[in-house]
Amino acid sequence: ATPRYEPTWHSLRQHQTPQWLRDGKFGIYTHWGPYSVPAYGPNGTWYSNRIYNRPDSEQRKHHEATWGPNTEFGYKEFIPLFTAEEFDADEWAELFEKAGARFAGPVAEHHDGFAMWDTKYSRWNAAQMGPKRDVVGELEKAIKKREMKFVTAFHHAANWFFFPVWDERYDTSNPEYSGLYGFIHEEGEKPSREFLEEWHGKLIEVIDKYEPDFIWFDFALDMIHESYVKDFLAHYYNQADARGKEVVVTYKGHDLPAGIGVVDLELGQERELTHHEWITDTSVDDQGAWSYVSAAGFKSADRLIDNLVDRVSKNGYLLLNVGPKPDGSIPEEARELLLEIGAWLEVNGEAIYETTPWIFAAEGPTHLD
Repeated sequence: ATPRYEPTWHSLRQHQTPQWLRDGKFGIYTHWGPYSVPAYGPNGTWYSNRIYNRPDSEQRKHHEATWGPNTEFGYKEFIPLFTAEEFDADEWAELFEKAGARFAGPVAEHHDGFAMWDTKYSRWNAAQMGPKRDVVGELEKAIKKREMKFVTAFHHAANWFFFPVWDERYDTSNPEYSGLYGFIHEEGEKPSREFLEEWHGKLIEVIDKYEPDFIWFDFALDMIHESYVKDFLAHYYNQADARGKEVVVTYKGHDLPAGIGVVDLELGQERELTHHEWITDTSVDDQGAWSYVSAAGFKSADRLIDNLVDRVSKNGYLLLNVGPKPDGSIPEEARELLLEIGAWLEVNGEAIYETTPWIFAAEGPTHLD
């Protein structure tokens, strides 16, 4: 059959938001990777960037005091310590289901270049190093088995500038480690064709191997030449169409033209009811750490439920992040929060799931700051 979508913005704007997202409202995703090992914040996922790029940062000071100089103990040294001996995909999926999530999944690759699936594009992946397990593949099976929609999140566009690959003082400049730290280039240089083709290839590989229902993008998508973005979107939408599936792509800011996907407001919200759909990603921790950080506290269940209700009332959705420990266990505080949310949804879910926003949001003294 002739594919429904062509790699043009005009054609791609035909795509509609899935009914399952409009009905489901609430999902959970996880930031988990080698950055979970140092477990140091405030933003744990940016630890590796700070130890190389910010000599005066708290992360650099902590790294040198704990692990030694980054010229001797670079980010790659955390990978053998990322053993995931307690990781159980079925246990995670069961917890997310009990929390009331209708969609769930992992960050497939963060800025750090370490892929959480068995990819042909790089040996720096969880199936060959660290856990030596296909984390994306295991979670896909466990999550779909419980009839939740499967999420894969991608931050890998930012890998181009995340590490100082031009600085010969560090292991980041060694071509032997380019599969992790990124292709060697000069500071300020635009992404190369080789980088763009790998960015595109990894997405197509995940789509074809794991059939995600939801692809979430962090910032820096606007750095990717639009021909690669349009080709990826057409492939994803056409593959879903051929299989009779509904899928969604979310993005930050103005990284895609209006109408191509659903805009994501990181740690944000709309102040009023909107005509367009949107989604918030936020985290259970109260530090903005995203990944597990040992010193981070946690939000209250009331606050997280307030977040969900506020978003849903304004035509939005909520994607809630959890940062597992490096051994693969979910922190007990996070587990208790998710179960509290699930208990609330057991009673009040009819006001969240399968609902349509009313013509007013936050009537009376109910505004959420």
